[in-house]
Amino acid sequence: MDSQRPNGFSRPIEVQPEILPPGYEPDARFREPMRDEPVEHTSQRGKSRWAYAPATYVLVAINCLVFLVMVLNGVSPQLPTTTQLLTWGANNGSLVMLHGEWWRLLSAAFVHVGLIHLATNMWCLWNLGLLGEPLLGPIGLTAVYVLSGISGNLLSDAVHPGIPGHPGVIGAGASGAVFGLCGVLIMLLKSPLLPVPPLEVKRLRQSVINFAILNFVIGGSTWFFHASLQIDNMAHLGGFLCGLALGVPLVPRIGAPRQQFRKRQRLAYYGMAILLMVLGFGIFSFWLSA
Repeated sequence: MDSQRPNGFSRPIEVQPEILPPGYEPDARFREPMRDEPVEHTSQRGKSRWAYAPATYVLVAINCLVFLVMVLNGVSPQLPTTTQLLTWGANNGSLVMLHGEWWRLLSAAFVHVGLIHLATNMWCLWNLGLLGEPLLGPIGLTAVYVLSGISGNLLSDAVHPGIPGHPGVIGAGASGAVFGLCGVLIMLLKSPLLPVPPLEVKRLRQSVINFAILNFVIGGSTWFFHASLQIDNMAHLGGFLCGLALGVPLVPRIGAPRQQFRKRQRLAYYGMAILLMVLGFGIFSFWLSA
């Protein structure tokens, strides 16, 4: 999430989604092979990544399509103005809280501040999506993206609500949702039931943690140096906390039968949606009475 600055994702996470077999279901039962028992490996040759990560490609495509349509309609591809960003759905606390434009909490997750901002966010989304979608499934990954994006924008509005005449932060970008994927992966990669060597899982999880820490530091540095275009770390934090919360109830059941895991997923996503509505109403009521 960027408040008028490409978000500095200068070093994309190094992940290797190829270690996860295509079509891997998180609800399948896994066990350690007995001594001298041959371990079957599923080959990915002839399988496209689209086959096991369709939602990742769809989300990347939607973000790119929105940016293309913006540019074709006269928006600067390098540095859009605040008016242009708001016209296309960027987040703003004043418009959300005072004018009831709640749809901006979601639309802002698909609007980007220039080509570099788009490219860095999509690179991160692509890498994290290829790692996370075989665990979450297409619907699960989409739900995490949407809920984390809304959560990040909501926290940003709560901290930077703006007042009449001073609109506050103009936020745009998918990085709040990307941080949500980081949060849920940090939790899911703790499961001992993943069909991946433990050392490899540990390396992947540490890479995701390092990615989150690095970008929180980069985001904070733009405010410290009072850059004219700053990264909205509140949106990052909101998305990250949402991802962590979504991941907690899924870890104990990641190796459970399909129905149990799907039930846990539905409860987690519906519960988070209700929580965000309650928080949104509470924040709105607070600022309205302030």
